[in-house]
Amino acid sequence: MTQQATATLPRPRHSEAPSSNIAHRKFFTVRAASYRLSLGQHTRIMGIVNVTPDSFSRDGCLQKTRKLPSAALFLAQRHVREGADIIDVGGESTRPGAERLSAKEETRRVVPVLKALAQKIRIPISIDTYKPAVAKAALDAGASIINNIMGSKPDPSLLKMAKNYDAAVVLMHIRGTPRTMQKRIAYADLIGEIIDSLRKSVEKCLEIGIKSDRIIIDPGICFGKTVEHNLKILNRLRDFEVLDHPLLVGTSRKSFIGNVLGKDVAHRLIGTAATVCVSILRGAHIVRVHDVKEIKEAATMADAIVNGSAN
Repeated sequence: MTQQATATLPRPRHSEAPSSNIAHRKFFTVRAASYRLSLGQHTRIMGIVNVTPDSFSRDGCLQKTRKLPSAALFLAQRHVREGADIIDVGGESTRPGAERLSAKEETRRVVPVLKALAQKIRIPISIDTYKPAVAKAALDAGASIINNIMGSKPDPSLLKMAKNYDAAVVLMHIRGTPRTMQKRIAYADLIGEIIDSLRKSVEKCLEIGIKSDRIIIDPGICFGKTVEHNLKILNRLRDFEVLDHPLLVGTSRKSFIGNVLGKDVAHRLIGTAATVCVSILRGAHIVRVHDVKEIKEAATMADAIVNGSAN
């Protein structure tokens, strides 16, 4: 009887080195006034509280039947119970085409909310503004982070204020303004141009005297980018490690998710969770979201994959 030859398959090679597809996040400590946030081991969740009547996500507290600041406080406290590490309060809509709000009206919206939150919650509060007058009023009311969507060209007076209050600052990339950002979008080198812009903004902060451990960067998903640009940014988040600062990513309920999935803004939770998990696997430290409970679970699972541990 002729014995049939048996093919010998090569033994798989195992390596303890992490896959190149998963970024081991750098560790940072961010200081914001008296708060100190450790970043890198676990993804930090920034819960959104919009104090607006015209938020693209339809979650603005001025759309609720409750009066301010009780509606905003109710939402913020729910975010905290569900796992938020930071609360981000915004008084002006920055949806594409949005008109600029006066500093007076924006201050009127956010200050009562910030004062109420500062008395009730014990986590950092961020003010989503690019106006120095609003930022000052917010810092006086209890905010400790300035989330500046105009981080590509930050106002020097706003940066000086952050320094004087020992506040942390988020520098977000944007091309143009919310009113104009989606017109004539063009980049010769998308990632390179965003990195270069953010590097210059970081240098301005350092020149003014803001300490390195109070600076966070944000590539600005959907702010002057096409659907394809947003997808490319998420896929190449690791490139932003060259800036050596913590990375915040905000994809929650955004239009590019709706474009890919064919879903309206009320049905983008699963798409948001997917983008958050990819962001974490690519090195994001903070994710800014509307749906804290669900995204906290997704982030916890993604963290376990990155860390190779459930702890």
